[in-house]
Amino acid sequence: MNKFICTLILCSTLLIGQHATSAMKATANPLIDGNVIDDPAWADAPAVSTFIQKTPDEGEPVSEETIVKVMYSEKYFYVSIVAYDRDPSGIVISDTRRDASLNNSDSFSFVIDTFKDYQTGYVFGTNPAGIEFDAQITGGGEEGSMSRRFSIGSGSGFNVNWDAVWEVRTKRGDYGWSAEFAIPFKTLRYKKDKDQSWGINFERVIARKKEEAHWAPISRQFTMNRLVSAGTLTDMNVPTFRSIKIMPYGLGQQNDVSIEDKSNTDKASDIGIDAKISVGSSMALDLTYNTDFAQVEADEQQINLDRFSLFFPEKRAFFLENAGLFSVGTGGGYFGPDIEMFFSRRIGVGDDGTPVPIIGGGRLTGTLSGMKVGLLSMRTDAVRDVTDQNQYSVLRLKKELPNRTHIGGMYTALDHYGENGYINQSYAIDAQLGIGELSKIVAFAGFTDTPGLESDKAYAYRIEAARDTKQISTVFSYTEVGEGFNPEMGYLKRKNYRKWSGRIFTRFRPENKFGILEVRPHVNFDGYWKQDGLWGDDKIKHFQESGRWHIDNHWEFRSGFEIHTGMNIVKEGVLEPFEISDGVTVRDGTFNDKEAQIMIMTNQAKPISFTSMNRMGGFFGGDRLNVTPTIKFRYKDRFTSEFSSNYNKVNLPGGKFTTNLLRARLTYAFTPKMYIQSLLQYNNQSDQWSMNWRFIWQQSAATGLYIVYNQTEDYDGIPIASSTKSFVVKYSYLFDVLN
Repeated sequence: MNKFICTLILCSTLLIGQHATSAMKATANPLIDGNVIDDPAWADAPAVSTFIQKTPDEGEPVSEETIVKVMYSEKYFYVSIVAYDRDPSGIVISDTRRDASLNNSDSFSFVIDTFKDYQTGYVFGTNPAGIEFDAQITGGGEEGSMSRRFSIGSGSGFNVNWDAVWEVRTKRGDYGWSAEFAIPFKTLRYKKDKDQSWGINFERVIARKKEEAHWAPISRQFTMNRLVSAGTLTDMNVPTFRSIKIMPYGLGQQNDVSIEDKSNTDKASDIGIDAKISVGSSMALDLTYNTDFAQVEADEQQINLDRFSLFFPEKRAFFLENAGLFSVGTGGGYFGPDIEMFFSRRIGVGDDGTPVPIIGGGRLTGTLSGMKVGLLSMRTDAVRDVTDQNQYSVLRLKKELPNRTHIGGMYTALDHYGENGYINQSYAIDAQLGIGELSKIVAFAGFTDTPGLESDKAYAYRIEAARDTKQISTVFSYTEVGEGFNPEMGYLKRKNYRKWSGRIFTRFRPENKFGILEVRPHVNFDGYWKQDGLWGDDKIKHFQESGRWHIDNHWEFRSGFEIHTGMNIVKEGVLEPFEISDGVTVRDGTFNDKEAQIMIMTNQAKPISFTSMNRMGGFFGGDRLNVTPTIKFRYKDRFTSEFSSNYNKVNLPGGKFTTNLLRARLTYAFTPKMYIQSLLQYNNQSDQWSMNWRFIWQQSAATGLYIVYNQTEDYDGIPIASSTKSFVVKYSYLFDVLN
């Protein structure tokens, strides 16, 4: 068996791309002002100028000349680009906020794999406005080409919420545009060796042409984030360093709460501190005391028309940094994430969404003796009628091997203090075997220990086989979750089931037929059966709780217009009646329904764009119309807006109802680091209106001035009419102690 595995790994390494360039030690540091052409520091640096399109004309050279150079000094890693453009008036800038999407803007970005292990890496990017875009990659960046998946929790392989300390400047002219990046080595983690080789790749997007090109060519089913597809950067003689960064904050706030005819106002101030300490060049220790997340954007509301738990993504920067290392669990396809052994939203948030003060804690992450290590410990305070004090602890070990192969384990412990306190523990192992460049087998198993629950059914496991070629992607998996499985530090969408899942996804690019760029016919299946059927319970023996066949085709045009035409064959098994809306109950039984599905998307790089996903057909024995239109409007590169609605008109045997969730997001950017953003929402299910308004003046990474106003109004008075208003001013500053 060991010989077989080694043979697979060896064969795969022979397939890795041969693109290579060298990094030059700077004889003089460049002036970081965006003017690459006139800066003599760049004159002798080796140039990368061969870029190959991934889209629209796969395999063809980039349509506009592109020159990229790499240098380094004792303190900084430098990258520059000159993006020549024969029509500079056509350059598109879709947003000027930090970490705004670069997909629909003229942009340049690059990925670096500092350990050259094809597992973890960093992405840095910008557009002609000079925004800072950075992200962490875990799991080899294996997600497909449909989109750059932003982090939605600890399980994402692309974490755009990671904010590092670095600098970029851009310049525009009649030649096109140019940019210079200066990334401190303190920001990165890498091996101690001298004369290193890193993985690297570069990407240029020309928005008006819907063109995406790379130095090391990328096949259409992948993104630049796929580290095994990167080229090689040689001659990196990296420095050794020590780093201590301290980030104190001060906060003042006023809260106004009205319940029925009673109101209360309180004012408060607070201070806290975060620190980041380098432990060698490959590990980092993060410490926090009296942690506060007042500056974080409010959650987007959701409408629940089912009987399973909703998933709200993590948005707090402290927990999102290196989150991919702590990712152990399963995905979920159409039904969303199924299992996360560690879900950071359990820390500092009560079961009903009530904020819980975080006293403090720490996290140690990095590489030790060739092993990825993650340690996390956090203490939260008691909140009356919500929770006692709790201690959260996580240990994560992961050994990464060649060709996207790894094996790892995780232990979590949630210590509930108080009179009836107890400890919930979980244990998990996970592994991935890469087969060649295009196939893999993924496995996961977890066990929990909760006082009072049967230990023989406190388990979960999943095995998956996947292959991803240029034209066909296939995934098949099987999952089991026992009745007593209870990861209290994690996320579990539903309990006690067996699940079969499969997907066949194809991509074809016809030769200029009717302006079509690509067609993507595909079929998905997800099916859940109650696990108790294995023990012969007649009531639920082989009972199918959910099932969905999704048969679809995506039609993508060179103009940027897309239409997705499909249908869903849905089966829902309800063991106990549940209230789906006020006064409307879904009876028990099995419901077999069909629905048509159509999605329309216009060119997202245009100043005005439109998207709508629409479903119509059977629903729990009745019928439903679901419409989700979204309109985006931007004015030049300063103002962006997005207006959306999620509308459901439902007619069931037990009654009729409609739901509508309205959302508006408005942003005005004075500079890439100073902007105003507001999020307004209205949910007719709860008859609740909310607003989150933020003024942000970022100075370095996630530090700076934040002014936040939140307001929530409950109009229906059920159970009690209420209104809350809060005004917060927070300022944090980064001190680089050893700089």
